Amino acid sequence: MKIRVKLDEVLKAKGMTQKELSEMTKIRPASISDLSNNVRTAINRDHLSAVAEALNITDIRDLVDFE
Repeated sequence: MKIRVKLDEVLKAKGMTQKELSEMTKIRPASISDLSNNVRTAINRDHLSAVAEALNITDIRDLVDFE
């Protein structure tokens, strides 16, 4: 089973760019890009929390999925 971060889909749905999210969360743009493109092998819980808060996500399933 593989974990997939759906950040790219969420950003598109909210009309937000990776750069805007980076500025809101104070997470490096490269880290946001890696999350969005699913190239991270480890996911920082603090990053997920900051992203969820910035995007007003209350259900982790809106951001992360199993494949």
